[in-house]
Amino acid sequence: MGAAPERMGAAPERSGRAALAGGEGAEEPPSLLARLFGCASRRKTASHQQGAGDAGVDAAALEEERDLLANVKRMRDQRVEDVMIPRADIVSAPASATLEELVAVFRDASLTRVPVFRETLDDPIGFIHLKDLAFAYGFDGAEARAKFDIHRHMRPLLYVPPSMPTAKLLQRMQASRKHIALIIDEYGGVDGLVTIEDLVEQIVGEIDDEHDGADPAPWREESKGVFVALARADVAAFEEAAGVDLLPPDLDEDVDTLGGLVFMLSNRVPERGEVIETPDGHEFEVIEADPRRIKRLRVTLAGSGPDRGVKRPARPAGGDAPPAQGGADAAPTPDRKDGATSEAA
Repeated sequence: MGAAPERMGAAPERSGRAALAGGEGAEEPPSLLARLFGCASRRKTASHQQGAGDAGVDAAALEEERDLLANVKRMRDQRVEDVMIPRADIVSAPASATLEELVAVFRDASLTRVPVFRETLDDPIGFIHLKDLAFAYGFDGAEARAKFDIHRHMRPLLYVPPSMPTAKLLQRMQASRKHIALIIDEYGGVDGLVTIEDLVEQIVGEIDDEHDGADPAPWREESKGVFVALARADVAAFEEAAGVDLLPPDLDEDVDTLGGLVFMLSNRVPERGEVIETPDGHEFEVIEADPRRIKRLRVTLAGSGPDRGVKRPARPAGGDAPPAQGGADAAPTPDRKDGATSEAA
């Protein structure tokens, strides 16, 4: 997000109504979300209603406003775990990091906030803001850098459960002036990370700053019915684009990504080169992976591909894993990722 957190006045408490309710005739001061998107007062609403009858009304603008309000309302029921950055992608730094190591983390990740942990990411102690480092050490030369102490610049994190509504977390970030939160599971471990940018994007869409590169396409079609896809590609979006139903009914609510679907079908971490076949005949070939996770897949829909009808040496879903081949491509039982990779700051 680049800039330091701006102070936004905390929304006053309202009893007996949701903070985002925005019902007609309400006299309370408008919420943060209402103020952000021009729906704060009945005067503006009335203005739009009056303008709707004029020939010069910008229908596209009115439609966009309706979409924004619909997104705001959706956040009442949307849970934090639905928008969080997964643990495996959290960029973080150990408390033992030197100034040079910390700067390298910021430089490589193009972030402004990075969580800091003691031994593992399950023991976080706060976060470091890039602006704090720049002001403290960026202009005073080697003498100031020699006195670097990471704890001197530590800021407290928010810790929230996966089930918290995103609207509630957005209000909490506004009130506390903390724009980064870790999602903690029932055992006290870190499940993921959410920033205020992630939440605002649920309302207005993707926000890219000057340092954000273009995201790669989640999949591309190699030939008819054959796709190369990122493991993080959304299952529902892929199904809609490909015109296919990949998920069996019992997994519809449990799987969000193609990689997650392959994990659920195989009940383990598949190796690179392994092919997992669904009961409907769709095939998932792992073409890039490391010992902890899948990165890229080749998806061959049933009845597609050059060698359909030919018996392939593939294991069906849930089959036993082959003996480990050793080396970097071996796939042991996955451990939790200990704070090595992401936060969208």
